[in-house]
Amino acid sequence: MPFVDEALSEPAPIDRDAFRNAMSRLGAAVNIITTDGPAGKAGFAASAVCSVTDTPPTLLVCLKRSSSVFETFTANRTLCVNTLAGHHEQLSALFGGKTPVEERFAAATWQEGETGAPILADALVSFDCSVNESVDIGTHQVLFCTVIGIHETDGDIPLIYYRRAYHRIGREAG
Repeated sequence: MPFVDEALSEPAPIDRDAFRNAMSRLGAAVNIITTDGPAGKAGFAASAVCSVTDTPPTLLVCLKRSSSVFETFTANRTLCVNTLAGHHEQLSALFGGKTPVEERFAAATWQEGETGAPILADALVSFDCSVNESVDIGTHQVLFCTVIGIHETDGDIPLIYYRRAYHRIGREAG
């Protein structure tokens, strides 16, 4: 009988809840992702956003395929990542829940970006993007987005999501 090293055997799959609990300890900026175009206007709150490369400037955005906004985003192929300030907690809750689209956008002031996607007027920073590529992984679609425009404000206190709660970090300027 051949020798089998159990240390080299396939590891047990990670439990979904254990993974989610571990990921709750990974603090992340809170963003509102918006789009507008032929398929309509939509937006959702997300912390699953990160930089991919600066040549060309590219972001990664994760979008749940079962979400109500999925078809709108995939049809429009443009989006804006609006990074929220500490005072945007209520706005994040609106975009993270079942609030109708009109009510979500009525709760803040928006400008139109180069791509047509809504830019939150007082976001810390907004990345106006075109979606170049997407990959389906599990329950989500990963969108690779080329940054077309950047819009910044003087805000200094970001809204962070950590351990399933909102937090503000930093200190007021001046």
